[in-house]
Amino acid sequence: MVQTLDASHTAPAAGPHRSDIDIRNVSKSFAVDGGTVQALTDVSLAVRPGEFVSLVGPSGCGKSTLLRLIAGLDVPDSGTVAVDGQKVTKPSLTRGIVFQDHRLLPWLSVEANILLSLNSVAGAAEEKRTRVAELIRLVGLSGFEKALPHQLSGGMSQRAAIARALAPRPRLLLLDEPLGALDSLTRGYLQEELLRLWEHEGIAMVMVTHDVEEAVFLSNRVVVMDPRPGRVRQIFDIAGARPRQRAERAFVEVKQDILDLLHLHRHAA
Repeated sequence: MVQTLDASHTAPAAGPHRSDIDIRNVSKSFAVDGGTVQALTDVSLAVRPGEFVSLVGPSGCGKSTLLRLIAGLDVPDSGTVAVDGQKVTKPSLTRGIVFQDHRLLPWLSVEANILLSLNSVAGAAEEKRTRVAELIRLVGLSGFEKALPHQLSGGMSQRAAIARALAPRPRLLLLDEPLGALDSLTRGYLQEELLRLWEHEGIAMVMVTHDVEEAVFLSNRVVVMDPRPGRVRQIFDIAGARPRQRAERAFVEVKQDILDLLHLHRHAA
């Protein structure tokens, strides 16, 4: 079943940095306590240029494993992961990643943390500083350039982490529960900010989240993962003009359809 809010929605206009993600028949297992845990089994998924895709599902369904394979932090046991037609075998600055923990270096300022991600990028020092300044303005941290991470709120730290990931102009951005540790008000605000950044940068984004409402609010498609045996269970198309209205009937209905599917997973386990 494919669920839509409104067929009028399209992805952002094409920009200079576009990406296709092609995941074909990927399986991945891990050795745990003398045994083997099957994280993913024969997963196939394509992410279109400029698309925002969210992965949802219960803990242990392979969401973060799939994200790590796209990032090149792990490699599959079988199958292939390709970005722009190139097989992914290792991390690359063309694939930015943001984790739930901001992972800013505590002894560096906001400005220095972002600039650090440009160390291995070609370009003049002045060009890099211009890019950092642009991103600091874009994520709403003007005036905090010299602040250390402990001087920032959780939401500000995550905005700095997102700016750092975007600094090298990646072709896609991977997000592993980036808002999961924030309070509900901050989370809602940053969902809107993340949507604005997606529209501004015009790149594909893939996000892992446990928050179904967040996934419906942000995404072109929501991929529901099945923990047994780590497969894609169903994909929901979430179309419609943004910002989406959370109280709108179609929004509530597709959110409930996804929750119902996850509820079936839990009782089948």
